Amino acid sequence: MIDFQIFKHANKLPSNWNAIAHHDLFLQTTYLEALEKSSPKNISLYYIGFYSHSELIGITIVQRVELYLNDMFRNHNDTCFKERFKNLVSKVLKGNILVAGNITHTGQHGVYFNTTKYSINDFTEALFKALLLLKQNIKAQYNKSIRAYLMKDYFIENPLPLYSDKLKAFGFHKLVVQPNMVLDVKPHWNTFDDYISDLNKKYRDRYKTARRKARQISKKELYNQDIETHSKLLYRLYKNVSDHAKINTFILPENHFLEFKLHLEKAFRVYVYYLDNQIVGFYTLILNGKNLETYFLGYNPKYQYQHQLYLNMLYDMLQFGIKHNFKAIVYARTAMAIKSSVGAKPKKMIMYLKHTNWIMNTLLKAIFKLMNPKQDWEERHPFK
Repeated sequence: MIDFQIFKHANKLPSNWNAIAHHDLFLQTTYLEALEKSSPKNISLYYIGFYSHSELIGITIVQRVELYLNDMFRNHNDTCFKERFKNLVSKVLKGNILVAGNITHTGQHGVYFNTTKYSINDFTEALFKALLLLKQNIKAQYNKSIRAYLMKDYFIENPLPLYSDKLKAFGFHKLVVQPNMVLDVKPHWNTFDDYISDLNKKYRDRYKTARRKARQISKKELYNQDIETHSKLLYRLYKNVSDHAKINTFILPENHFLEFKLHLEKAFRVYVYYLDNQIVGFYTLILNGKNLETYFLGYNPKYQYQHQLYLNMLYDMLQFGIKHNFKAIVYARTAMAIKSSVGAKPKKMIMYLKHTNWIMNTLLKAIFKLMNPKQDWEERHPFK
């Protein structure tokens, strides 16, 4: 039998929590404490430890997300049809949902347990029991009803999808979502020039054009004091990009990047682009073991096309990854075509979703398909 305990703060987690989470920075207490200090205002964090005979055998990060129409949809110039669709979606998903995973970052960073000793079916059952208890606790403490459960971001090849029958029995829908764009660094790329040499002529010319357009751009890494000094500007640049997303479930607070730097230190990097001594763009990276995780970025749209800021950021992220011997650059989802053009490949991902109202739950899969339409994009093949 698997028991569990729910925790509210990362500094109260058991001492061996990080030993379980050694493979993934996004599950470790330093990252979780940073997120607690700078979480979006509509997200509350919980942590579940799973035990067998008092031994910690698994962990789960859970986020209570309060979803409201104005937070989810930022475009206020929609047609009447789109407005009616938004209202339909808001009726289904508006309110509090429990996310087993991390809604602020793409990837499989929410659930981990010892698969060699314990059945995934038993663990899944214990996880669902824990979510039900958490739902009751939230109702008792905050008088908030949980509208839905979401188990977020699993690669197709991960063991959990292979046992989806158990989740199906609990009423969860298996949903295919936009892929995670990942560039696997080839063993012979000892320098960035090795990467460029592997590009075919079309994409090598594209790289040269992007670099030529960025000749006036200077680049600099920011540290603690610099990030604090420029926090308002970085936030405005982030919002320039965030506000143009069709659907967005949260807004980062202004202190987010500073808190991450203070807590993660060298594992969190902030790089800015200067033009005429003015910051016109920035990107952030999280160093997660052998994976380089691209994080939030921002730019001034006035200079984006002229200097190809976004494409140059993608190249610079990759250059950092090759220089520091990372095995993969995780570019996350969105903007799949341009990420594909630098060599990233789509890794298929799924989620599991369940509404607490059985009528809404029967409609959920169809509505989700409308919310997450198949994106028509052509995968690029930049290498020889």
